[in-house]
Amino acid sequence: MNGLVIAKQELNVLPRAAMAGEMVPVDYFRELAMEEISRNGRALEVDLGCGDGSFLMEMARVYPERDFIGVERLLGRVRKVCKKIRRRGLENAQVLRLDSRYLVEWLLPEASVSRLHLLCPDPWPKLRHHRRRLVQLEFLTAVRRALVPGGEFLFMTDHEEYFQWAVERVREFGGFELLEWEEETFFYPKTDFQVQWESEGKSMWRLRGKKSF
Repeated sequence: MNGLVIAKQELNVLPRAAMAGEMVPVDYFRELAMEEISRNGRALEVDLGCGDGSFLMEMARVYPERDFIGVERLLGRVRKVCKKIRRRGLENAQVLRLDSRYLVEWLLPEASVSRLHLLCPDPWPKLRHHRRRLVQLEFLTAVRRALVPGGEFLFMTDHEEYFQWAVERVREFGGFELLEWEEETFFYPKTDFQVQWESEGKSMWRLRGKKSF
């Protein structure tokens, strides 16, 4: 019995060895250093809730001069995306198993991210659950701090009411300039979820905020 308890404890010791394609911080209780998240001053983009990794990997393929971190809580998804990254030989993409809010509010260094992507997060549609939505004033404050001057926060959702909520929160916050974002504005790969949603004739709602100086 004692041996079993010790074995379970050892499994939870951090930091653990990282899988190929995975980012495991040395310390989860301090702000990350720039050299831990990007190489030689390269532009860094963060995909919060990267899911199956389709968006993350296509961005990394098209922009080899940039570094990308996908954030995902579920270990099974992290393992699958890491395998895909290895198979495709993408040296500029990593996956971090962590809660998105925790990363943005506690770990990202100031002025470290060029673009932060939040695609189709849980809309928590019931009124009593709105406090669980990721887009809140505290979150936006942390996003602005993490972005470089002129950096962008890109939010997309299939839920119109959540989109309107997000626009209201961004305007209330006042730290971003809202920019036009049409589908053809710049290259932006579609997630599998987006492809399925649009095949049903439904729309995606987009918010693009630029960090004001």
